[in-house]
Amino acid sequence: MTQGEPPLDSPVEAKIAWAKACFDRERSRLIEDRGLAELLEALKAAIHRSHENMLRTGIVDLCRHCEEKEGGSCCGAGLEKHFSGILLLMNLLLGVTLPQEREEPSSCFFLSPTGCRLLARHVLCINYVCNKITSRIKPDQLAALREAEGAEILLLFQVNEKLKKLVKR
Repeated sequence: MTQGEPPLDSPVEAKIAWAKACFDRERSRLIEDRGLAELLEALKAAIHRSHENMLRTGIVDLCRHCEEKEGGSCCGAGLEKHFSGILLLMNLLLGVTLPQEREEPSSCFFLSPTGCRLLARHVLCINYVCNKITSRIKPDQLAALREAEGAEILLLFQVNEKLKKLVKR
Protein backbone atom coordinates (compact mmCIF):
# COMPACT_ATOMS: atom_id res chain seq x y z
CA MET A 1 0.00 0.00 0.00
CA THR A 2 1.38 3.39 -0.94
CA GLN A 3 1.13 6.60 1.04
CA GLY A 4 -2.54 7.06 1.84
CA GLU A 5 -3.75 4.52 -0.72
CA PRO A 6 -7.00 2.95 0.48
CA PRO A 7 -6.87 -0.76 1.31
CA LEU A 8 -7.99 -3.12 -1.44
CA ASP A 9 -11.21 -3.91 0.42
CA SER A 10 -12.26 -0.24 0.43
CA PRO A 11 -15.25 0.87 -1.63
CA VAL A 12 -14.36 1.59 -5.25
CA GLU A 13 -15.45 5.21 -4.78
CA ALA A 14 -12.75 5.67 -2.12
CA LYS A 15 -10.12 4.22 -4.43
CA ILE A 16 -11.28 6.49 -7.27
CA ALA A 17 -11.16 9.54 -4.98
CA TRP A 18 -7.63 8.63 -3.86
CA ALA A 19 -6.45 8.08 -7.46
CA LYS A 20 -7.89 11.43 -8.58
CA ALA A 21 -6.38 13.31 -5.63
CA CYS A 22 -3.01 11.65 -6.20
CA PHE A 23 -3.21 12.41 -9.92
CA ASP A 24 -4.03 16.06 -9.28
CA ARG A 25 -1.23 16.38 -6.70
CA GLU A 26 1.48 14.34 -8.47
CA ARG A 27 0.62 14.57 -12.19
CA SER A 28 3.53 16.81 -13.24
CA ARG A 29 6.13 14.81 -11.34
CA LEU A 30 4.79 11.48 -12.59
CA ILE A 31 4.50 12.57 -16.21
CA GLU A 32 8.05 13.93 -16.14
CA ASP A 33 9.50 10.61 -14.99
CA ARG A 34 11.06 9.23 -18.15
CA GLY A 35 11.03 5.60 -17.03
CA LEU A 36 7.34 5.75 -16.15
CA ALA A 37 6.50 7.52 -19.41
CA GLU A 38 8.27 4.81 -21.42
CA LEU A 39 6.53 2.03 -19.49
CA LEU A 40 3.12 3.68 -19.96
CA GLU A 41 3.69 3.97 -23.73
CA ALA A 42 4.76 0.32 -23.90
CA LEU A 43 1.71 -0.68 -21.85
CA LYS A 44 -0.59 1.30 -24.13
CA ALA A 45 0.87 -0.49 -27.17
CA ALA A 46 0.50 -3.89 -25.47
CA ILE A 47 -3.13 -3.14 -24.58
CA HIS A 48 -3.76 -2.20 -28.21
CA ARG A 49 -2.19 -5.49 -29.41
CA SER A 50 -4.33 -7.53 -27.02
CA HIS A 51 -7.47 -5.71 -28.10
CA GLU A 52 -6.63 -6.19 -31.78
CA ASN A 53 -6.23 -9.91 -31.12
CA MET A 54 -9.62 -10.00 -29.41
CA LEU A 55 -11.22 -8.22 -32.36
CA ARG A 56 -9.50 -10.44 -34.92
CA THR A 57 -10.54 -13.67 -33.21
CA GLY A 58 -14.14 -12.51 -32.76
CA ILE A 59 -13.97 -12.52 -28.97
CA VAL A 60 -15.26 -8.95 -28.73
CA ASP A 61 -18.36 -9.86 -30.75
CA LEU A 62 -18.92 -13.06 -28.77
CA CYS A 63 -18.70 -11.16 -25.47
CA ARG A 64 -21.04 -8.44 -26.73
CA HIS A 65 -23.56 -11.07 -27.89
CA CYS A 66 -23.41 -12.83 -24.53
CA GLU A 67 -23.97 -9.55 -22.66
CA GLU A 68 -26.75 -8.22 -24.90
CA LYS A 69 -28.61 -11.36 -26.00
CA GLU A 70 -27.91 -13.99 -23.37
CA GLY A 71 -27.92 -11.76 -20.30
CA GLY A 72 -24.55 -12.98 -19.12
CA SER A 73 -21.44 -11.06 -18.40
CA CYS A 74 -18.02 -11.82 -17.04
CA CYS A 75 -17.97 -8.17 -15.95
CA GLY A 76 -20.34 -8.61 -13.02
CA ALA A 77 -20.89 -6.33 -10.04
CA GLY A 78 -18.12 -6.73 -7.50
CA LEU A 79 -15.32 -7.26 -9.98
CA GLU A 80 -14.19 -3.68 -9.31
CA LYS A 81 -13.31 -4.69 -5.73
CA HIS A 82 -10.11 -6.20 -7.11
CA PHE A 83 -8.90 -2.87 -8.53
CA SER A 84 -6.36 -0.94 -6.47
CA GLY A 85 -5.97 2.81 -6.22
CA ILE A 86 -2.65 2.47 -8.08
CA LEU A 87 -4.37 0.71 -10.99
CA LEU A 88 -6.92 3.51 -11.16
CA LEU A 89 -4.14 6.12 -11.01
CA MET A 90 -2.48 4.28 -13.88
CA ASN A 91 -5.67 4.69 -15.91
CA LEU A 92 -5.75 8.42 -15.21
CA LEU A 93 -2.16 8.66 -16.45
CA LEU A 94 -3.27 6.83 -19.59
CA GLY A 95 -5.95 9.49 -20.19
CA VAL A 96 -8.97 7.54 -18.93
CA THR A 97 -11.83 9.42 -17.27
CA LEU A 98 -13.00 7.39 -14.29
CA PRO A 99 -16.77 7.13 -13.81
CA GLN A 100 -18.59 8.68 -10.86
CA GLU A 101 -21.16 5.93 -10.61
CA ARG A 102 -22.08 2.47 -11.84
CA GLU A 103 -24.24 2.39 -14.98
CA GLU A 104 -25.80 -1.02 -14.46
CA PRO A 105 -26.38 -2.44 -10.94
CA SER A 106 -25.52 -6.00 -12.00
CA SER A 107 -22.30 -5.02 -13.80
CA CYS A 108 -18.79 -3.99 -12.87
CA PHE A 109 -18.48 -0.34 -11.88
CA PHE A 110 -16.27 0.26 -14.93
CA LEU A 111 -18.46 -1.41 -17.56
CA SER A 112 -20.17 0.92 -20.03
CA PRO A 113 -22.53 0.10 -22.91
CA THR A 114 -19.48 0.04 -25.20
CA GLY A 115 -17.31 -2.14 -22.95
CA CYS A 116 -14.75 -1.52 -20.24
CA ARG A 117 -13.95 2.13 -19.61
CA LEU A 118 -10.47 1.28 -18.37
CA LEU A 119 -7.36 0.77 -20.45
CA ALA A 120 -5.26 -0.78 -17.71
CA ARG A 121 -7.36 -3.61 -16.32
CA HIS A 122 -6.94 -6.16 -13.55
CA VAL A 123 -5.21 -9.40 -14.51
CA LEU A 124 -8.52 -11.25 -14.07
CA CYS A 125 -10.11 -9.02 -16.71
CA ILE A 126 -7.22 -9.42 -19.13
CA ASN A 127 -6.76 -13.15 -18.81
CA TYR A 128 -10.22 -14.67 -18.31
CA VAL A 129 -11.81 -16.27 -21.37
CA CYS A 130 -14.83 -18.51 -20.80
CA ASN A 131 -15.29 -22.01 -22.23
CA LYS A 132 -17.93 -20.75 -24.64
CA ILE A 133 -15.24 -18.65 -26.30
CA THR A 134 -12.33 -21.09 -26.08
CA SER A 135 -14.47 -23.73 -27.77
CA ARG A 136 -15.18 -21.40 -30.71
CA ILE A 137 -11.77 -19.99 -31.54
CA LYS A 138 -8.84 -21.80 -33.09
CA PRO A 139 -6.03 -22.95 -30.79
CA ASP A 140 -3.42 -20.92 -32.70
CA GLN A 141 -5.59 -17.79 -32.30
CA LEU A 142 -5.94 -18.45 -28.57
CA ALA A 143 -2.17 -18.95 -28.30
CA ALA A 144 -1.53 -15.61 -30.04
CA LEU A 145 -4.03 -13.92 -27.72
CA ARG A 146 -2.39 -15.45 -24.66
CA GLU A 147 1.03 -14.26 -25.82
CA ALA A 148 -0.28 -10.71 -26.28
CA GLU A 149 -1.99 -10.85 -22.89
CA GLY A 150 1.23 -12.04 -21.27
CA ALA A 151 3.11 -9.02 -22.61
CA GLU A 152 0.32 -6.73 -21.37
CA ILE A 153 0.31 -8.31 -17.91
CA LEU A 154 4.09 -8.03 -17.58
CA LEU A 155 3.98 -4.33 -18.46
CA LEU A 156 1.01 -3.80 -16.16
CA PHE A 157 3.09 -5.25 -13.32
CA GLN A 158 6.11 -3.11 -14.19
CA VAL A 159 4.06 0.11 -14.34
CA ASN A 160 2.32 -0.84 -11.08
CA GLU A 161 5.64 -1.32 -9.28
CA LYS A 162 7.13 1.89 -10.72
CA LEU A 163 4.07 3.91 -9.75
CA LYS A 164 4.07 2.55 -6.20
CA LYS A 165 7.68 3.64 -5.76
CA LEU A 166 7.07 7.08 -7.25
CA VAL A 167 3.96 7.76 -5.17
CA LYS A 168 5.78 6.73 -1.97
CA ARG A 169 8.38 9.47 -2.49
